[in-house]
Amino acid sequence: MIKRTSLLIICICLNIMVQAQQKVNYDEKAIKPYVLPELLKSENGEAVKNTDDWEQKRRPELVSFYTDQVFGKVPDSISEEFEIEILEEDHSAMNGKAIRRQIALVFQKKIRVNILLYLPKEVDTPPLFIGYNFKGNHTSINDPNVIVSETWVKLNPENDAEISRGTRSNRWPLEKIISQGFGIATIYYEDVDPDVNDFSDGIHSLFYKRNQNKPKDNEWGSLAGWAWGMSRVIDYVKADNLLRNSKIIAFGHSRLGKATLWAAALDDRIDLVVSNDSGCGGAAISRRKFGETVSVINTSFPHWFNTNFKQYNNKEENLPVDQHMLIALMAPRPVYIASAADDQWADPYGEYLSGYHASPVYEMYGKEGLATDVHPKNNEPVQNTIGYHIRTGGHDVTDYDWEQYMKFAKKHFEQ
Repeated sequence: MIKRTSLLIICICLNIMVQAQQKVNYDEKAIKPYVLPELLKSENGEAVKNTDDWEQKRRPELVSFYTDQVFGKVPDSISEEFEIEILEEDHSAMNGKAIRRQIALVFQKKIRVNILLYLPKEVDTPPLFIGYNFKGNHTSINDPNVIVSETWVKLNPENDAEISRGTRSNRWPLEKIISQGFGIATIYYEDVDPDVNDFSDGIHSLFYKRNQNKPKDNEWGSLAGWAWGMSRVIDYVKADNLLRNSKIIAFGHSRLGKATLWAAALDDRIDLVVSNDSGCGGAAISRRKFGETVSVINTSFPHWFNTNFKQYNNKEENLPVDQHMLIALMAPRPVYIASAADDQWADPYGEYLSGYHASPVYEMYGKEGLATDVHPKNNEPVQNTIGYHIRTGGHDVTDYDWEQYMKFAKKHFEQ
């Protein structure tokens, strides 16, 4: 078996090779003219005139296409049932300010997905951020009581979990989130599906038919698997006496921002959506071919989307959808799109344009989207029902980002 560190090096090298071969564009002036597919016109050419037309005709068409040709269909044979194990609970966490609870969702006695949950003690049914982390629950806070998942141990046999404890706390300002009256649940994304081009493990493997060892061409890739896993976490939340009436805020960064947008498109129990630097396949307009492109992402990470999506490599203009349509699938729920000025790979202006071009659907609901195609200045957030900011800095999650997300959530939940 190839060691995980070696796999990571291979992926990085492959990504560099792909960029070199495909001459990734970072020049706004070099973008060729393109025409976006019409958001408010159905496949048979009929105009979408009101919210009924949107919900009954156009929205289902878009969900169907994204399912079949982009993210992939969840198999019909799938079972959403799981067992719940309460692993640990402490009502005096964070110096007495929070309740910490750790839960395992167990699927078919084989896949264990650990949830790390912190809730403010003085708030009943707090709004709850739900988001995947990249490096393990124990890296999100320097708390010796946070359990290291079995998956993390399996995937990192040569690493010391204690050394990595709290090393990603810069992305998860948990005490600040709790102090603002929010709860937060975070999950190690590889508990659901390891992030390698191998479908022999993770959640996919539980639902194969006889002699099947990978998803069919139109079936789910890893992004859809992570989206499915987020909905199972919400299943748990809605059964929890402390949280069943809480507002749900789905948060995702980078590839997990892509998964979070897809989860929210399918699961209307998500009340507010946050996409942080999600780029190609997330919030960025594909037809711009700026930074990461469909071909680059499908070559570097062939397991993220379904196999059907690969037919659009270097042929984005053939897609009947573009990412403004994915953002529109959130309507009328609030959605926040965030970019970083130095993260040109994720195409910040393309991310903004998706919100701008999704705005007509929000306007049909009487909501305010993004009024102009002029990109806002750095660190000047727009907080309408579609929110947006571009901050200084690179591909990361910062305190500044979290401050905007909490402000956005308070604004919309207190209306």
